[in-house]
Amino acid sequence: MATLILVRHGRSTANTAGLLAGWTPGVGLDERGAAQAAGLPDRLAGVELAAVVSSPLQRCLETLQPLLDARPGLDVRTDERIGECHYGDWSGRKLAELAGEPLMEVVQRHPSAAVFPGGESMRAMQARAVEAVRDWNARVEEEHGEDAAFLMCSHGDIIKSLVADALGMHLDLFQRIHADPCSVTVIRYTRLSPFVLRLGDTGDLGGSAPRGGGGGGAGVVGGGAGAP
Repeated sequence: MATLILVRHGRSTANTAGLLAGWTPGVGLDERGAAQAAGLPDRLAGVELAAVVSSPLQRCLETLQPLLDARPGLDVRTDERIGECHYGDWSGRKLAELAGEPLMEVVQRHPSAAVFPGGESMRAMQARAVEAVRDWNARVEEEHGEDAAFLMCSHGDIIKSLVADALGMHLDLFQRIHADPCSVTVIRYTRLSPFVLRLGDTGDLGGSAPRGGGGGGAGVVGGGAGAP
């Protein structure tokens, strides 16, 4: 089967404001996010892409634009199934404020049971994303062969849930996975097993340095803003 290159969108204005954007319209890249996106063509140089698929949200489409500009024959197709989690009433709220909500502990410790008020469950989020990957895998392989590679630009929680699926991890463990803005994750799918070849690769090991406080043992809902 095909190889999937997952790109998280570049740093957004919501990331730097500490907001859980969800499907809030008008959330684009900030200055750093635009610079991250501008570096994407060089990072993917030498990788032939059979297809490019994106979340329909602005921050993902903006992330892909430099790549599309560098490869004029490349088109992007959108798929709502790899769009951000529908956070419902949580959308647009401050993450610091949401930290005090009782549901946040469920999101952290038992995400397979988490349902966002007015939104969707994390199980439903993962299921639709995995379905999208399987569908695109089959399509790319049929049209371009099993050695083809395709790219999906999506969001932190979506990417983490896809990695968990590829690793055979229960969704309740997916908060242990991290994907910084504009990071690249690569999953090679075969008939019997997927293999995670890259995870959250930004090309910058400085982002791995301790950031203080130990993180409190909590995953960042929505993915976080990355290294300062």
